[in-house]
Amino acid sequence: MSTSNVENLPPQVIRHVARELAELQKEPPEGVKVFPNEDDITDIQAAIDGPSGTPYAGGYFKIKLVLGKNFPREPPKGFFITKIFHPNVAKNGEICVNTLKRDWKTDYGLKHILLTIKCLLIVPNAESALNEEAGKLLLEQYDDYSMRAKMYTEIHAKPPRQSKEETTGDKCYEGPTAKKHASDKKIVEKKKKDKKKTLKRL
Repeated sequence: MSTSNVENLPPQVIRHVARELAELQKEPPEGVKVFPNEDDITDIQAAIDGPSGTPYAGGYFKIKLVLGKNFPREPPKGFFITKIFHPNVAKNGEICVNTLKRDWKTDYGLKHILLTIKCLLIVPNAESALNEEAGKLLLEQYDDYSMRAKMYTEIHAKPPRQSKEETTGDKCYEGPTAKKHASDKKIVEKKKKDKKKTLKRL
């Protein structure tokens, strides 16, 4: 069982992280949601929407940042909780990105880290591949890489089910499920009209 690093962090760092998390919840970056752990502020969970125009489009990827006892002198560790086929994500979910390694700066905030991880979905870096197979396919057979990444996204990164209120937004759905939703909607609307007609007759 992993131990919390809260007691190892200076109070001013904890206050700064808490303030950043509050700001991220109030004004989240596009396509990113943050879920702070109230019991352990050093365990930060977030979800990233797969960027459009990539094999990860339509996916909902859960990630976590773990702040070590030397944060912010040392970068946090980043992990994908959702299984993903990506050159810079190891089989155990560990994320390899320069921002969290040699390019780390103490003044980088959590927002910068989350956006960097999102950018990694748009522009993977085959040079620092943790998943060698994905890195090789990205460089040599992009279509195969894209197909595999899409398959992983469809299987493992399904978005959470939305409530009825949320699904009434102006969102475009495609494919057979969309057609089913459309036909279901028509049936519901027809029933409503029929109900109105019978009420008028009464």
